[in-house]
Amino acid sequence: MKKFISFLFLCLIISVSIGFYYKPQNEDLGNKIIGFSTLVFVFVFMPLFIYNGWKGKKLSDYTFSNKNIKK
Repeated sequence: MKKFISFLFLCLIISVSIGFYYKPQNEDLGNKIIGFSTLVFVFVFMPLFIYNGWKGKKLSDYTFSNKNIKK
């Protein structure tokens, strides 16, 4: 999963760079590439990244409760 997230991040960085490269020549195409990359980043990459970071952790360890105050 970690390798897939790294690969996806690299692909997104490359696609945004390509979008900025094409923007002076063909502004519509450049904007579409940048916009699609941003959408994929927000709706695909970020949830996968957050899920991978929280996998195996208990939310109760990070909440403010009487049990955690006594620790």
